[in-house]
Amino acid sequence: MGRIRVLVVDDHRIFAEALAAALAAEPDVEVGAAGSAAAAERALERAATEGRVFDVVLVDADLGVAEAVAARKPRQPGAEPPEALRRRPPATLPSPRRPPVAQAAGPPATAVPPGAAGMPGAVVRHPTDRRPAAHPAGPLAAEPHPTAPVIPVAAPAVPSAAPSTGQIPDGITLLARLRRHHPGLRAIVLATADDPHRAARALHAGATGWVAKESSLARLLAVIRGVLRDETHLPPALLTGVIRELTTARRDRTESERLVDTLTPREKQILRCMVAGLGRQAVAERLYLSPHTVRTHMQNVLGKLGVHSTLAAVAVARRAGVSPSELAAPAVPPSVATTTSPGPG
Repeated sequence: MGRIRVLVVDDHRIFAEALAAALAAEPDVEVGAAGSAAAAERALERAATEGRVFDVVLVDADLGVAEAVAARKPRQPGAEPPEALRRRPPATLPSPRRPPVAQAAGPPATAVPPGAAGMPGAVVRHPTDRRPAAHPAGPLAAEPHPTAPVIPVAAPAVPSAAPSTGQIPDGITLLARLRRHHPGLRAIVLATADDPHRAARALHAGATGWVAKESSLARLLAVIRGVLRDETHLPPALLTGVIRELTTARRDRTESERLVDTLTPREKQILRCMVAGLGRQAVAERLYLSPHTVRTHMQNVLGKLGVHSTLAAVAVARRAGVSPSELAAPAVPPSVATTTSPGPG
């Protein structure tokens, strides 16, 4: 196995810097860092364009959650702005008794090795940090090389509004998007707590590893090398819960598929429009039906699916794998026949 290119995506600056420095001390590892979802996507696109793709991405499970929650709440007089939250160290950062991702014995890493993020011998720093970098907090701290250039850790942007499902975008949301656009990328989730539901969700999104932030560096490196051999790594304590979550999800999907199969072809068409977010009038225009007819079909769909709202019907449809209706221009109504005018004789 050649050199491993790793991208660390975490909006906790101190933790990200320390982890990047610890990984960079390994002779076969090159490290880049990003402090937001947008910065991670730009870094991966740039690396692909330059032909130096990343092999593994380490994503904070809670990436952007604090900012998303803060953005939703009304600002109180004297409250810290969301930008201040980015610079606040996370609560899970090292304690004297149990440090996270501890570095193996030996001299501290001084710089990211040549080639990291396209810059030779670089030290990871935040663009807003004007303090001397001699003593960053945490056990992974490293003295910067006096001549080493700096890779800025991009400051995370405040996430936009959450999807209509009400779920707050997080690192797992980003992970699913990265896997769709970069199928060869291996993804590992860094978590502050073991959560079977979120771990199952991460696996479904394409992750192949789940590592606690307080794990040892040796453990993290073992998982990184393992996922590159197409292995899936989960903490033993999570296995039972994850299997239960996956089994429940499969059972729910089977039941949802059974319910959807009771619909007529026209009702399935209506359901796909509902999944696409179309209202009654829009569905009527798309399918060339009267609004009253559409209302009747929608009521039948709700009754057969055993739900009482459009949102619940959409949830059942998504569990069953129903895709939304294409939002292209409506087809020519079936009542309009295409005729060919006779040409001049």
